[in-house]
Amino acid sequence: MQGNPSDTGGHRPTVSGALGYLGAGGARPFNYMHEPPPGMPWQNCDYVMHTVPIADARAGSRPSIEREGFELRDAPSAVADFRDEEAIRARYYAEAAELARQVTGAQHAYVFDHQIRRREAGRPALGFGRSGDGSRAAAVGRVHNDYSDASGLKRLALVLDDPHALSRTARFAIVNIWRSIRGPVVDTPLAVCDARTVSARELVAAEIRYPDRTGEIYLVRHSPRHRWHHFAEMDRHEALVFKQYDSQVSGVARFTPHAAFDLPDVPADAPLRESIEIRCLVTYA
Repeated sequence: MQGNPSDTGGHRPTVSGALGYLGAGGARPFNYMHEPPPGMPWQNCDYVMHTVPIADARAGSRPSIEREGFELRDAPSAVADFRDEEAIRARYYAEAAELARQVTGAQHAYVFDHQIRRREAGRPALGFGRSGDGSRAAAVGRVHNDYSDASGLKRLALVLDDPHALSRTARFAIVNIWRSIRGPVVDTPLAVCDARTVSARELVAAEIRYPDRTGEIYLVRHSPRHRWHHFAEMDRHEALVFKQYDSQVSGVARFTPHAAFDLPDVPADAPLRESIEIRCLVTYA
């Protein structure tokens, strides 16, 4: 059942939030997600914080995953405790796959990854969500898209390792499903950018370096055309589904940049945001 985005619940329709955009520079950007090797910096690029208006998407017309690139759904989970890894894989993966099919209209859905993120005590400045050995994931305040043109295609081959399945796949997409797992988000929500307002020239391929692999994402350069949204006080029964890649190159949202941001005037004793994100590849007929 679709959540009602017109129910603002008394919240401000628009707030101001600071988002970390990629700064100037010509080198291919990289960011380490763990302690880098001796002599290497954590990153070779700068980020510039831009304070932008972020509209509460509950207050406007209902967004569409194919148009703006994102949708909110009322989708309660049968998983009671998201600290239980076995329950996540055994039950939540199946729920997420079914939700992905419903939202996208795809024929098949394959969940291939999940991440639990927790806002740090004291709410330090938002970065790329990793520090130290990279084992504790936090909120990510850098504007990014999880997949590039190149890494989206690579992910298809990793998920569908059957040559026959690959040959039958005319169109595929990758979506993220984001959910609060503690209660209403009152401090550091997720902002998503209307895909129609993002130009390809603002997307910059960048390396994300892990201990065992290197991935490629898009970082984003700032544009005043970007239109940002969030869903105020998202709760456990709601799920935000947003596009991270689509092999169809026209007529649909392909990339939906996103980032966490701190709400203004958050009380010091407000509960810290805890969330789970699912990554799911869907294939069409």
